[in-house]
Amino acid sequence: MTGDTIVRPAVRLHGRSPQRRAVAALLDRLRTHGAGLVVTGEPGLGRTALLHRAAHAFTAGPVLHLRAGSDAAPAQPPGPVTPAWLPGPEDDRQHRAAPPCGSRVLAPGPGVSARTLLAAFRAAAPDGPLLVCADDAHLWDAAGRAALAEAAAAAAGAGRVGLLLSVAGHRPVDPEFAALPVVPLDPLTAPQAAALLDEVTDGTVDPAVRAELLAEAEGNPGLLLALVRRLTAAELRGHRPLPRPLADAGTLAGVAGRALTGLAPDARDLLLTVAVAAGVPGAPDAGTDVLLEAVRRLRSGAAAPRPELPGELEPAAGGPRFRSPLLRRAVHATADPARRRAAHRALAGVLRADGGRLPALLHRSWSAAAPPPGLGDRLAAHAGDGTEPASHRLRATAYVRAAELAADGPVRAERYTAAAEQELLAGRPDRARTLLAAARECAAPPLVRGRAELVGGLTELRDGPVEDAHQSLLLAASLLAADAPGQAAAAALAAADAAWAAGDLAACLATLGTGEGPRDAVGDHRSGMRALLEGRFDRAAGPLGHVLRRAGTEDRPESLLRSAAAALLLGEVDAARRAGARALAAARHLGSDALVPQALEYLAYAELRAGRHAQARAHAEEGLRTALRAGQRNTAALHHAVLALAASIEEAPEVVARHVTAAQTTARRHGLAQAATLAEWAAARADLGRGRPLDAADRLGLLVLPGPRRGHFAVWRLAVPCFVEAAVPAGRHEEARTVLADFADWAEFGADRQSAGQLARCRALLAAPEDADDLYRRALARHDETGGSDFERARTALLHGKWLRRRRRPKEARDRLGAALAGFERCGAGVWAEQTRGELRAIGGASRTGGAGALTRLTPQQLRIARHVAEGATNREVALTLAVSTRTVDYHLRKVFAALGVRSRVELARMIEQSERATAHP
Repeated sequence: MTGDTIVRPAVRLHGRSPQRRAVAALLDRLRTHGAGLVVTGEPGLGRTALLHRAAHAFTAGPVLHLRAGSDAAPAQPPGPVTPAWLPGPEDDRQHRAAPPCGSRVLAPGPGVSARTLLAAFRAAAPDGPLLVCADDAHLWDAAGRAALAEAAAAAAGAGRVGLLLSVAGHRPVDPEFAALPVVPLDPLTAPQAAALLDEVTDGTVDPAVRAELLAEAEGNPGLLLALVRRLTAAELRGHRPLPRPLADAGTLAGVAGRALTGLAPDARDLLLTVAVAAGVPGAPDAGTDVLLEAVRRLRSGAAAPRPELPGELEPAAGGPRFRSPLLRRAVHATADPARRRAAHRALAGVLRADGGRLPALLHRSWSAAAPPPGLGDRLAAHAGDGTEPASHRLRATAYVRAAELAADGPVRAERYTAAAEQELLAGRPDRARTLLAAARECAAPPLVRGRAELVGGLTELRDGPVEDAHQSLLLAASLLAADAPGQAAAAALAAADAAWAAGDLAACLATLGTGEGPRDAVGDHRSGMRALLEGRFDRAAGPLGHVLRRAGTEDRPESLLRSAAAALLLGEVDAARRAGARALAAARHLGSDALVPQALEYLAYAELRAGRHAQARAHAEEGLRTALRAGQRNTAALHHAVLALAASIEEAPEVVARHVTAAQTTARRHGLAQAATLAEWAAARADLGRGRPLDAADRLGLLVLPGPRRGHFAVWRLAVPCFVEAAVPAGRHEEARTVLADFADWAEFGADRQSAGQLARCRALLAAPEDADDLYRRALARHDETGGSDFERARTALLHGKWLRRRRRPKEARDRLGAALAGFERCGAGVWAEQTRGELRAIGGASRTGGAGALTRLTPQQLRIARHVAEGATNREVALTLAVSTRTVDYHLRKVFAALGVRSRVELARMIEQSERATAHP
């Protein structure tokens, strides 16, 4: 590392919370008992750093560091020491962080006995607790390992001695340590690795370089730091190109250290063959027989017995695989180039005979220093063959290799672009961006440039500023118009999607155009969408209906997603659910990881529109996970918004707030007006459910009232009923009447089956007393006629019950409120059910009798908490059991006490016991 950027040592461990807790428990136990613990992990994951942190944190007594005789290093002089990540290779002792001040180092010789070790322990701490750290204990000889294990067992039973051992994770844990608890170190998560990188570079790394470093390191902190040290300041800041390969043989070997030494030739051949086979992204598993036959060919056909798997490999369903991803990469990178090409040649021959054409061609392309002419063309042809059984990642790999073999610039650009298309479908947008950058470095005709802009625009639409996506997609449509009109139309429709996400109605209409367009799925979608946005509802139903009906004969996920979108525009939520479910199945079948989150988004939104909040939550939770895995932050923001809306009917304000914050954070950065509006609506609905109409009216007024700050043009109408409900008690009647006129037009269009009942309910809220009763009854009838959701009907019944109670009509109010309570409980709307119970209590209608009937008032989460508390668990213990915060348990427990009318945990336990007894003996 040179230049003016200083790479600092990290001063703290990033992540590792479970491992730190396990070590902390060991240290706490030493106050009264002995204990042992084994920390394991592949090279570079920071085993040594964790041991040094434990030694630094242990203050109850001395620390003794054990090292094998050949590993011994002199004890460091006293002085301040900061625990750090390993700054160098795991086996480079001169670079290891020094033991903390006050530690002692002991280097037993070969053949040491447990008795000798125990005597050393007693001498080091005759009267108090002792922490013994043995780093790289797997490097001890067999007798030493047995002595360590025996000493750990004896210390655990006889004294306050704790043995903290670290062993390599690229091989099975030695049998001598099998009786000790093992804590594995996993790779860092993406945020943890990013935090480490920012700490050691002061956040000065160029964003593109930063993303590549994190991807190359694969969560291994030692490799990440080695990569950073390899680069100059200019390279880190993006001023000069990065060296290729970024993780070269020297870097990988330095981190792997001794893991690569001492391998027998036969084992090395098998490891190399497995590493070469696994080095083809997206390829199916080669299988044990294929690998063994390739090893036989690599050895020139020499007959040999079936080899035993070396410890670096573990058996798996698809054939042996490396226990350590880092070691696999190191074996591949450090192999002799000629031997590596021979392994590729052997695999190519076996796979060709086995029918794996595309993997065989790839291995053949790597099997010679100068591949034969025409091989790149064959690779590209097979990658583009839809009948070839191959994943998107494998096709992308083939296209990239074909591009590398192409001498012509336009051909390279075309193949890099095709690879980017496949990576996007595989849910790897960062990789797609890198390939697009390579394509743009080559001269290319408008058709190829248009395809590149289309892929880039779709990438940004899912994971970037949507206004940038809009412009890229418009450019793509222009470049594709002459040679690929179908792709141009798809690009224009995607540009309209980008303007939709941004809430730019004018840009959306301009992009959709004014002509009729072709009578295909894309043309019909554009025509119907434009008519809908122009308020010509009667002209929208026809073309959108054509798109929807095509779903019955389609099996491509893209077409099915378009049908689901059309169904949502028409308010056909059941049809949207069917099309979304088929799109999800098709995307999973084809391995299109990029389309799975979008299919789940349509499914979740359809369930939400239908009032099925629990189903919406289930789809959105899975959609959020898949969106984050696929690098689609914009799609993830929409799933966060749906989850916030689902949670807004429950008794979980902190959950609503968490999802609202997550959705709005991305929405602000990327200009996502739709996600922002949905999230704000969720926050307001949560306020309304908790009896805070003034706060809800303030939030919703910004969304639904005319003006430049009005919410998304396709969403704000859905929030009007909530605004009217909040505005009336806030005294904002005129504003409510203003937006209700627009909502009446929306309800008349019929795109939302709940809108008719909601409109009548809103009119009842604003009506004179002599008209309100009839309007409430009409609203309930509309809910029944249209088959609306339980939640919306229960809201209307609650408002009617409140109105009746305030008019001193308790019997009618009790009936209406009882129906509302049943509806809320049926759909899990806990916060609204509690509001209803309050109204019932006001007229003496809320039963407080014990037994099973009383427990039915509780939500599932409340019931779980109540049962744990009845069993004697503290709030903290309940929180740990249910994986929630103590504050959440406190909140729900207060609700439980109020709902059941109990005043103590003893009363609660008695009620739970009576309920379960009644259930067991009816």
